[in-house]
Amino acid sequence: MPQTFAAADAVELAVVERSGFVESRHTGIAIVLAADGTVAARLGDPASLVLPRSSLKPLQALACLAAGAPLDGERLGLATASHSGTDRHVAVVRDILDVAGLGEESLGCPASWPGDTATRDELVREHSEPSRIRMNCSGKHAAMLLACVTNGWATTGYLDPEHPLQLHIREVVERLIGEKAAATAIDGCGAPVYAMSLFGLARAIHRIGNSSPTSPFALHRSAGVMVQAVRTNPWTIDGPGRADTIVTERLGVFAKGGAEGVMVMVAPDGTTVALKMLDGSGRAATAVALRLLERAGSLSASDVSDAMKLLPLSVTGGGQDVGAIRPAF
Repeated sequence: MPQTFAAADAVELAVVERSGFVESRHTGIAIVLAADGTVAARLGDPASLVLPRSSLKPLQALACLAAGAPLDGERLGLATASHSGTDRHVAVVRDILDVAGLGEESLGCPASWPGDTATRDELVREHSEPSRIRMNCSGKHAAMLLACVTNGWATTGYLDPEHPLQLHIREVVERLIGEKAAATAIDGCGAPVYAMSLFGLARAIHRIGNSSPTSPFALHRSAGVMVQAVRTNPWTIDGPGRADTIVTERLGVFAKGGAEGVMVMVAPDGTTVALKMLDGSGRAATAVALRLLERAGSLSASDVSDAMKLLPLSVTGGGQDVGAIRPAF
């Protein structure tokens, strides 16, 4: 199987500063596409292969829409989400399953505790157990099941890369990225995830983020509806106080982080960023992507600064802030 990029392909994207001393450094690759799709900036080699992980979810959700799954509003937002498992998130996932005529047991994702601390604490107090519907990918899985029911495809085995749903998703993914998938892997939730160049991922997200709900082309029209659903319901894609929700609420950015340090963002003007941290840490990914959009002139410095204050970027010592995780440029 092709491998991810090497250190020689990467540049320094972020540092961790403690009391004025740079304690750690994060290297990676990034690319910025202008609103017209031209390359505005590149850091490292964006031709390098990456696994998008959950940053692939907008493409997977769009493929479910293209397959006829009746998703809109909050349901569509949850289809793109790595949600924090609050009761509000779970209620929408159950709604998607209800439309499909299925129960939680049909979900193929593993059981998990919610990412939201307050919700998890409440479940522990109630002596509850981890569940599939609380898993952060359950919205994507519910959407996949709904697409299967809509098309008369089997709901058992829907995560098999050769299942009709996954073959359809791969075809849509490759159409959007403009290249053949370099490899197929299994994501943490059990669904197939495809290796692609960082440039291919950026191209796909740019196409999605610059689509209009009134486009004469069905796929672009669906993409415009999807992005609008997330921007209208930013709590769906992540959760209260969490990074993707914060930047969507505050800046109107369409953002989708992925495991192992992947991040994609589309600014309101259509400028797009995709990045991947070599060490797999995502702690600086949101800040780096925002700074790249700021440097491209798509977001104001003051708005980015205000949003960053709400992100977990502080370095503490003795209970006090003594430094920060920050972009290296």
